[in-house]
Amino acid sequence: MTNEQKAIKTTYFSIVGNTAMALIKGLAGIFGNSYALIADAIESTTDIFSSILVLIGLKYSSKPPDKNHPYGHGRIEPLITFLVVGFLITSATIIAYESIQNIGTPHELPEPFTLFVLAAIIIWKEISYRLVLKKSTETKSTSLRADAWHHRSDAITSIAAFIGISIALYFGKGYESADDWAALFASGFILYNSYQIFRPALGEILDEHVYDDLVEEIRSISLRVEGVIATEKCFIRKAGMKYHVDLHAIVDGTITVQEGHAIAHRLKDTLREQLPELGHVLIHVEPSRN
Repeated sequence: MTNEQKAIKTTYFSIVGNTAMALIKGLAGIFGNSYALIADAIESTTDIFSSILVLIGLKYSSKPPDKNHPYGHGRIEPLITFLVVGFLITSATIIAYESIQNIGTPHELPEPFTLFVLAAIIIWKEISYRLVLKKSTETKSTSLRADAWHHRSDAITSIAAFIGISIALYFGKGYESADDWAALFASGFILYNSYQIFRPALGEILDEHVYDDLVEEIRSISLRVEGVIATEKCFIRKAGMKYHVDLHAIVDGTITVQEGHAIAHRLKDTLREQLPELGHVLIHVEPSRN
């Protein structure tokens, strides 16, 4: 199974999970008098749409290169990540606004059963976060990583709701708004995570160099290829789940152009064979100064 297929399969998991969570939280919040749970349901609903966006982006980015897109379609992925961040910010804003409105409005205490619902949700969302994050690391997908943080944000908002409801139930009348304060805190955490997700995607769009480990691996493999004496410049830019490489390889300056060309092809084939995550590899041959 390719990285693209793994990422797409993981996104279907997120869509199904978020749909179930939105329904469970919404019903529990309405019947359990908990705005924190209703706020949680709102976030899960936006998660459904953001996961659908991630799915569309992954399917588009996996399209092979064509005449108009010789480097493939991978750059759609960070753009989708920006949209996902937009969903996160929108949900955080709605939750914060509604929380502030509810803090000053008298309402009933939450029902005790909402704590059991929240405990189950917290466990499930943390498991989902770890699973999706693992797949995002395996596939090198920034949009899948954003989707993973949706699950972690969901877990955090549920923890905040659990604490708020517990305070309200323990201290009783006069502490009903603890539930709403918890939702307000959760919105702030979601905004913080939005930046954490946005920053790497922006770096990818701007071709920021953050791939020192991969550069070292490329250099190490290159030196094992017959005819390569050393390497000089090595530039890497990421597009989707592929890394495009520009590498300067030093060869014997007395060999023919045809021999240098053969070494470059051998080096390119070796790199792509040993590092499947590489996309376009451009080898520039430099003559040895010795």
